[in-house]
Amino acid sequence: MRRLASTIPVVVVVAALIFFVLRLAPGDPALAIAGDGATPAQLEALRAQLGLDKSILQQFLIWGESLLRLDLGQSLYYHIPVTTLIGQRLPPTASLAILTMLISVPIAVYLGALAASRQGSSIDRMVNASAVIAFSIPVFVLGYVLIWLFALKMGLLPVQGTGPADAGLLTKLKYFILPAVGLAFGQIALLTRVTRASVIDVLHEDFIKTAYAKGASAKRVLWRHAVRNAAVPIVTIIGLSFAVLIGGVVVSETVYAIPGLGKLTVDSVLARDFPVVQGLVIFFSFTYVGINLLVDVLYVALDPRIRY
Repeated sequence: MRRLASTIPVVVVVAALIFFVLRLAPGDPALAIAGDGATPAQLEALRAQLGLDKSILQQFLIWGESLLRLDLGQSLYYHIPVTTLIGQRLPPTASLAILTMLISVPIAVYLGALAASRQGSSIDRMVNASAVIAFSIPVFVLGYVLIWLFALKMGLLPVQGTGPADAGLLTKLKYFILPAVGLAFGQIALLTRVTRASVIDVLHEDFIKTAYAKGASAKRVLWRHAVRNAAVPIVTIIGLSFAVLIGGVVVSETVYAIPGLGKLTVDSVLARDFPVVQGLVIFFSFTYVGINLLVDVLYVALDPRIRY
């Protein structure tokens, strides 16, 4: 609870910075909503309706009071509560993030542990080279390559959107496979390097030599002792990666037209929809806080030597 409380000032400062930066940026949200054909009288009326005719300080105080009531305000562009809008866009992003991690984690942990157990071998060099290449490919380039190959040339998987609203689970899953695979390349590369480095450090510990001396097989030593004791940094990267994915994968959601939080962020910034952008920033901040807190709790379960 103390760790959670210490993150509240960070969230407040971030939200306040976003509030003032957005309002000091050039552009008129009333003009963006009403369009170029609006008359000056219509624009003034719209600004008054939206509370944009008040000073920046007054707007901030009103917004801060609403935030204390957990009211993120109403979207200027969509005309619905921000919490409702975030709730509508969260499932596609969460589904994409979960599927990406389900693909990435098993493959990365296996490859990283395998490379660590054969340090300096051709397998180790091949895994390292593959990780560097995968991490260097831009997500949007890989996304278009996957669309060209699996959707256009082979016709195996659909693209664009998340499928019909009444579609079954398997049908909807097909729409997430390509973006999840595209995102998984970078996650696998990062997590593989971290797993390899962590397992190599553990393999030099005395208890590993003791396990070998007691007759344990190399496979058992690697997976039962080395990987388990190297899990703390691995879990840390998994948690941070998942938080980034939940924070909205802007490029992938744009390439595949997925109506998630990433695309909502871009659309809201372009429309200068202040309440939505602020609400998203706060939501992303609390997501990081929650996932970091969960990772801290998992540390104790993974390594009994860690206590708070």
